[in-house]
Amino acid sequence: MGYEPQRDLGTPASRSTEMVALTIDGEPITVPAGTSVMRAAAENGTSIPKLCASDDLKSFGSCRLCLVEIDGARGTPASCTTPVAEGMVVRTQTPRIEKLRRGVMELYISDHPLDCLTCSANNDCELQDQAAAVGLRDVRYGYQGANHLGAAIDTSNPYFDFDPSKCIVCSRCVRACDEVQGTFALTIDDRGFASTVSAGLPGDNFLSSECVSCGACVQACPTATLTEKAVKTIGLPDKAVVTTCAYCGVGCTFRAEMRGEQLVRMVPWKDGKANRGHSCVKGRFAWGYARHQDRILKPMIRARIDQPWREVEWDEAFAYAASELNRIRDNHGRGALGGITSSRCTNEETYLVQKLVRAGFGTNNVDTCARVCHSPTGYGLKATFGTSAGTQDFDSVMDADVILVIGANPTDGHPVFASRMKRRLREGAKLIVIDPRRIDLVRSPHVEASHHLALQPGTNVPVLTAIAHVVVTEGLADEAFVRERCDWDGYLDWAGFVSQPRNSPETLEGVTRVPAADLRAVARLYATGGNAAIYYGLGVTEHSQGSSTVIAIANLAMATGNIGRPGVGVNPLRGQNNVQGACDMGSFPHELPGYRHISDGPTRALFEEAWGVTLDPEPGLRIPNMLDAAVEGSFKALYVQGEDILQSDPNTAHVAAGLAAMECVIVHDLFLNETANYAHIFLPGSTFLEKDGTFTNAERRIQPVRKVMSPLNGLADWEVTQGLANALGLGWSYTHPSEIMDEIARLTPSFAGVNFAKLDAAGSLQWPVNEAAPEGSPVMHIDGFVRGKGNFVVTDYVPTDEKTGPRFPLLLTTGRILAHYNVGAQTRRTENIAWHPEDRLEIHPSDAENRGLKDGDWVRLASRSGETTLRALVTTRVAPGVVYTTFHHPTTQANVVTTEYSDWATNCPEYKVTAVQVAASNGPSEWQEGYEAIGVRSRRIVAEPAE
Repeated sequence: MGYEPQRDLGTPASRSTEMVALTIDGEPITVPAGTSVMRAAAENGTSIPKLCASDDLKSFGSCRLCLVEIDGARGTPASCTTPVAEGMVVRTQTPRIEKLRRGVMELYISDHPLDCLTCSANNDCELQDQAAAVGLRDVRYGYQGANHLGAAIDTSNPYFDFDPSKCIVCSRCVRACDEVQGTFALTIDDRGFASTVSAGLPGDNFLSSECVSCGACVQACPTATLTEKAVKTIGLPDKAVVTTCAYCGVGCTFRAEMRGEQLVRMVPWKDGKANRGHSCVKGRFAWGYARHQDRILKPMIRARIDQPWREVEWDEAFAYAASELNRIRDNHGRGALGGITSSRCTNEETYLVQKLVRAGFGTNNVDTCARVCHSPTGYGLKATFGTSAGTQDFDSVMDADVILVIGANPTDGHPVFASRMKRRLREGAKLIVIDPRRIDLVRSPHVEASHHLALQPGTNVPVLTAIAHVVVTEGLADEAFVRERCDWDGYLDWAGFVSQPRNSPETLEGVTRVPAADLRAVARLYATGGNAAIYYGLGVTEHSQGSSTVIAIANLAMATGNIGRPGVGVNPLRGQNNVQGACDMGSFPHELPGYRHISDGPTRALFEEAWGVTLDPEPGLRIPNMLDAAVEGSFKALYVQGEDILQSDPNTAHVAAGLAAMECVIVHDLFLNETANYAHIFLPGSTFLEKDGTFTNAERRIQPVRKVMSPLNGLADWEVTQGLANALGLGWSYTHPSEIMDEIARLTPSFAGVNFAKLDAAGSLQWPVNEAAPEGSPVMHIDGFVRGKGNFVVTDYVPTDEKTGPRFPLLLTTGRILAHYNVGAQTRRTENIAWHPEDRLEIHPSDAENRGLKDGDWVRLASRSGETTLRALVTTRVAPGVVYTTFHHPTTQANVVTTEYSDWATNCPEYKVTAVQVAASNGPSEWQEGYEAIGVRSRRIVAEPAE
């Protein structure tokens, strides 16, 4: 795929199956009914001049440049707003039309700066192109009259400028904000000659407005009115590569546009099946971390963590790491070694890390960050459906009539998918939000939830049980679906359980703090409102009953027949870009790639033959077990790829104690993160821009990641892991990630039909991809569940052991914000810091007043595990008794206060329920004040190489 921009056909495609025959410029053509004349001409190879039209947006008809003549029609209608008709005869180029178009273009140019040679959009400007297309050579009106040429430029946004002197008021930016993004932040103020694009209220600019910097307006602009700052400073790109974003689990496809080896801009790819040409602020603009000065580009070693780092060459680093691992294995046994794979790295790289641990270290002590986010998804969906993944593709939401969002905040965590969801809601779908916090989806422009159940944190299971009680007792279950597709005896057991009076909304109202009437109304809407889809996130999984909640969601979907077709399903919104892929690749200590248990003899034999080793049939240690064993003295060495467990994992003090007790910690990452405080070996990582491979997003979509630039550290991450493996004597000889994928496909049934050539041809594929589904599987469980019959599992409510009381009367829950990603290691090193320079503690006005706190005050946040300080944000987003914060800044160390309580089945930490107290503070603690000056900078001290 090259640089050539994707062709814009002017108006969206018609979905009609009825065909219409017409003639354009003497050529007979046939197109679907509802197609615009403009698009019909474009599909036939005729480009009609246009400025306000775009195939991402609804027809508008304001620029008057796309005029055509139609036999029998009066005047010269706009081709973008005129639908085709049977027998229509259209002429797109006549002397009359030529004259009209030139006149229109003259008016535009008469109020436009003539600085094309110095304009950053020169040779990349639709106004320039269309002026040439209509043959404009002179402007008769002059520039002495009233004009907009002196309008001030808005440079407030960190990523793009708004120059109103170049604006032609085509409204494309406004319409993109409305129709594509769904934020409605832009508008056209005033009328006629005084019309201007406005970002909010008078006095607002793009930074202070409600604009979320998704880039849709920049992409839509046909002039240099909205221009990326990078284009101004670097210049226009001269080549491009199509690749996949490395932020959240949506998996947006971008055209990375380059000038030499310098990235100029990321342009959303319209053929990307996950994003359909849209983007968010992170994927569109926050890629500057790839060349940030903090990146470590040379391997480093040290004997003790109190020593400075010493830069070495790759061969010395690999040899030293291998000698340390061998020493520890010889002295303490193979069980003293382990590894953590990365959900930010590619499938191929993750596969190699788990292979290194199993085949090289000789142990199954391998785990991944999914342990602390979505491991309950794997357990719960496998127990009920037979697969550890969501059931739908993202397009499915456009067929949903009822959307239930529980424990997720899509507008912040998965904004591109949220835009599509909001579009469906504006079309009439009903929304149910179950969340302790009033997220944006509850009420935002043109979107309002039918129900918001502001439950008590930790009571997801009783809320879902109460809903199920209504479904069963009021006869709303889809009995025909259950009898045909599910285990009937299991259903009867479950139905008997949820029907008990103790599980009624009225009984459970005291536990959940959700009015019984609301629970009943939600149950009726979900069961009877048409296609009903459930989307959930970490507010479901990161609980002591995370697995139970996932199971309860699956039970509810099966009971109402909302499985196996577009518009329904159970859909986990994965957090990191490749958390689904990391799980698929066998990153858990009990599972080989493809979710097959390590104890299964035939499966193990398959890998043993391929790898030439004997594998341990016993599951290994999970991340919490590794840390416990390290503190106890039996676990000594850890290889961590692309995860900062000291900032991301719960109970920071315990993580630090475990790391400090180890003899060899190998950190493989982009930056000297918090975990690197305790590292003995640092192996510099590579960004997604510097490697080939694949990511698998939340909808099971396997997508190509293509190298845009050479690795600044010299090696892609898969090459680093291979270097370490070969230093241990494994003799790997991969020359390209495609060879690793070929091995994955040979050994993993759900990937059997996947290879790089097929991915290049298709763009992406959703697993399973095999003989039965050679083109992939957008929707799962169409004719039956993978496990055979759907399995209902009783989910009794077991309250968390974390209790509030006089010392800790409030409940803390955590989450992320739009501008940042995970622990912020990447986004904090971009201009995104402008929107979120610090973590804040959201607290209800009544709780703040009781403690004498005002907005912006420093507060002490304390739990049974630890304490930290941060500023208060007084808001009604949270209910009384609940506080909320993000975890993107290491100076906050939010996980200092979280506990070690975890999910009963998977050890996923209970981040979402921590009993805390909040009190006034004089300011940041001493360690926080000294973090930048002492903590960070001291870790960058590098000793001079030995003579």
